[in-house]
Formats: sequence, structure tokens, C-alpha cells
Amino acid sequence: MTTAHQQENEAVSADPGGGEAASVARPEAPASAGAGSAASAGSAARPLPARLACGLAALSGLFYFLGFPGMDLWPISFFGLVPLIVALRGQTPGRAALLGWIAGFVMTMTGFYWLLEMLRVFSGFPTILCALFMAILCAYQAGRIALCGWLYGRAEARGWPGPVAFALAFVTSELVFPLLFPWYYGASVHNAPVMGQVAELGGPYLVGLVLVAANLAIAELVMFRLDRAHPSRGAPGRGRPLNRAVVAVGVAAPALAAVYGVVRMRAVDADAAAAESIKIGIVQPNLALFDRRNAAKIHVSRTRELAKQGAGLVVWSEAGVPQAFRESTYKREVQRSLTSRLGVPTVVGTVIHRFPPNTNERGVSFNTALMAGENGEILGRYDKQYLLAFGEYLPLGDTIPYLYTLSPNSGRFSPGTSLAPLEWNGHRLATMICYEDILPHFVNKLVAQGDPDLLVNLTNDAWFGDTTEPWIHLALAKMRAIEHRRYLVRATNSGVSAIVDPVGRVVVHSDTFKEQSLLGEARFMRARTVYGAVQDTPWYAAAVVSVAMALFTRPARWRRQRAAG
Repeated sequence: MTTAHQQENEAVSADPGGGEAASVARPEAPASAGAGSAASAGSAARPLPARLACGLAALSGLFYFLGFPGMDLWPISFFGLVPLIVALRGQTPGRAALLGWIAGFVMTMTGFYWLLEMLRVFSGFPTILCALFMAILCAYQAGRIALCGWLYGRAEARGWPGPVAFALAFVTSELVFPLLFPWYYGASVHNAPVMGQVAELGGPYLVGLVLVAANLAIAELVMFRLDRAHPSRGAPGRGRPLNRAVVAVGVAAPALAAVYGVVRMRAVDADAAAAESIKIGIVQPNLALFDRRNAAKIHVSRTRELAKQGAGLVVWSEAGVPQAFRESTYKREVQRSLTSRLGVPTVVGTVIHRFPPNTNERGVSFNTALMAGENGEILGRYDKQYLLAFGEYLPLGDTIPYLYTLSPNSGRFSPGTSLAPLEWNGHRLATMICYEDILPHFVNKLVAQGDPDLLVNLTNDAWFGDTTEPWIHLALAKMRAIEHRRYLVRATNSGVSAIVDPVGRVVVHSDTFKEQSLLGEARFMRARTVYGAVQDTPWYAAAVVSVAMALFTRPARWRRQRAAG
């Protein structure tokens, strides 16, 4: 992302003249709602005591953090949700939402610890106040898993099978809950690419569901043992029978995903071997946030070095050269001052400023990527569309301008509107800026409209310091390469810059917070995938089913059929 300091100085340089938590046991349901339905659905067991349930939820939050990118203990993702699933069983919807929130809060406060540095840099507020803001933000982001818990609790109370209810609630919460910093459980296995290949069928949601299936199977075994040790009054002696279907699905889903992954990786590797190759250079300048005086010098010199090493295309980071260019003359000015000296086609990150006809108005700035040809001519332009709240704009800032005096480092950018790719030499580059590469629905639109043969991302993650955030960002972005079976090139200011192949493996990557040049091979590829074709339509259908299960009681005849079976 880019900043207010950058933006303000750039504009000047362009034109110097211009409630249920107290109850432990589930209350009796009215007869009309099918009071016996929960028992037939396997939820007759008494819910766990409040303290134990809360402790288990917190443990799942910790497991989530440890298994997630950054810590990368990815095998934990196969059982990290088990404590939460066990804790949720039999709880009221309100208690289930609270338990989900506890798990989410622990996960975000640990996994997103780098938010503290970002808030401190942006706001300039004291650290203790930034810690408070971080806690508020994490409390909100924890609402994603709270929503999962609430949908599960409602569905289970209405007699729907718990495992199905949880799986649907989980994918619904990942799909619809709005987040400032999106993430997906499926990214946990980014370092085990064989498990991630199903992303071409259903995106990160399907990868996450494979992991959820394993968690549900283990949770079923745990709850079966608990029920045998402490049978309920309705099922004395041996307790309820083991739900073998849940265990079978939990074993089969990861196994089938792994087999599918092996087969598809071999096939995609063969396709890649036959595709046109190109050496791509990446300039990682490692510029300080508020001191970019040497930006142009570093980019030009390193780009010329990469050209001598055989690079056929070079990519710069987000706003790599922070000088703002007037929209009316930017093509001529960028070529004259920068790209004519490069000697190689280059994707340039910069800022474009549109001056208003009325000098009393502020004008509009865009976070921009430009495609420069071999002679420096500007062939195309892409403006970032998904701006980062509080970083590139302040919510309600245009309505209440005083807010910008409270957060002086926040930018005042406007979103772009075109999804057109950058075109060069018969190739089409789908371009994403900053965190647009972790938004699967947005990249689906880019690919569907532009039919690119290469994915390119320009990013600046320096705001978050030398933390796990740059590695998390890379892990989340890797899914886009698998989903669309294309190479992904990521150029960042301070790391992690990388080239990712179409099965999610990293071909080459940089270190963090080091000035570096990377040179690696990519290939121009086009492929049609199931996820690219259907996009998120099946998952929205699943969300509708999840909500319906939360609102409507399971029909009595379905319960009788289940009991008879």
C-alpha cells in the first residue's frame, strides 16, 4: 500500500502550483420443534461446562495460529479445530457463538500480532493505545468464527446433523464475513502443495473443507470416547454409537485430495514444460517507509543489471517509484524520466494524480501499475481497486475530513475501475496490487475478463515490519496460482518477493528487509479450471443451506428415517 506522506509529496512534485453465556445446559426445546430431534441427531450428550468449553475454544485458537502460515506447523491444521468442535456440541446458539469468538480472538491476537506495528506506524498514537485498537480489530475479526459457532449451534438445536452443520457453517463464515485482513484456513497447507491442488476445483474453501473433514473425524472419535466414559441418561451403559460415516469421510477426504494432488501436479508440470518460458527479474528495493529519495536510482540500476543477465521482463514493487505523475502527461513523463533508460520491458509501480478543473478541490490519486515496452513506451495501465481501509483511505474520510488529522499517515487514494490486463508482446498480464492477490473472488474476475497468461502482483508489506506478515501474504497468494494454473510473479518492496509455479511451489524467493534482485524462470500459460468457471456460486449455495438449517427445524420424517437406518 502507499501512504499519505508519499501521496502528498508526490502530488506536489507533479504540480508545485497545485447474552446466553450464563447457561451451561441446553434448554428444553418445545415439542413442536421436535424436542427429541437433537437426540436422534447425535447431540443428546450434555454440553461441556462453561470453563472447560471456553478453555478448549482458546486451545483451538492457539492451534489455528500454530498451524497457520508464519508458524507453519501445518500438520496441526488436521486436528487444530477438534477442541472447538468438541466444545460446541450441545451448546446453545449464543454459547456456541461465544466459543467461536474466543477461538477467533486467540487466533487473531497471536497470528496477527503484527497489527500493532502497523497501527503504530500509521496512526502515530502511543503503543498502549495502538494495542487497544489492535484488540478491538481482532475482536471484530474473531466474529468470523463466532458466526460459524452460531450457525452450528442453531442448526444442531434444530435437529440437523452436527458434522454437516459445522462444515457448512465453517465455509459460510469464510465466504461472507467481511474482514479487513482476509485469510483462509486452507492456506495452512501451502507448504504441502499436494494437499492444495483441489483449489482448482473449489478455491481455498474446498482446501479448508478437506481439513475440516479430518478435524470432524477426530472430534467424532473423541466425543465417542467421552460418551462411553460418561453416558447420558438417555443412552445408559455404552452410550451412543460411533458415527462411522463421519470418520470415513474424514479419512477419505484428505486421502483423495492427496491422490488428486499427485496426479494433477504431474499433469500441470507436463503442461508447464511445453509452455513458452521467460526469465523474469524482480527488483526488491527495500526502501524506508518515509524516505524514498533513492527509489529511482535503485530501480533503474538494478533493472539494467537484470536486463544484462537475460531478463525478458522485470517487475517493480507497489509504488516502487513514489513520484506522482500528472494523469494528462504521465505516459510521456514516465518514459522520459524512467523507462527509456531500462532497456527491458518492465511493470512499473507508481502513483498517478488527476488534478481537478477547480483548483480549490483536492484531486484524485491512483495506486498504479504501468506496462512499459522495451523502448520505454507506456503500453498499459492498471489502477488498484481494493484499497486498504485506514492505510490508503479512511472510512468516512471524505465526509468527515477532520478524521485525516487524527490519522495523518493514512492515504487518500481512489479505486480504479478497469479489470483489463496489461498487454505486451502478445501476452496479457493480470495485475494485482497489494492485497488484491489474496482475494479469490477478485482474481476470478480478473482472469475471467482478461484471459491472462501470467499473474503479477506488486506489493509493499514494509508497514508490518520484519514479522510473519510477509510470509502469510505470500502463502495466501500462492492459492491463486493453483486456482488458475498460471505462474504468479510477486514483486515487493521489502519481501517476500517470489515466483510461484502453477502448482503452488515457490520457484525463487527473496529474503525480507534486504535490497535484492531476483531472476527466475516463469512460463506463459492459460488453463480453464472448475473454480475459474463456476467461481463461488456453489459456496453461496452452501451458505444458503447453512442459513436455512439455522432457521428451520429438520423435518420429522427425515429424523425418523435416520433413526430407522
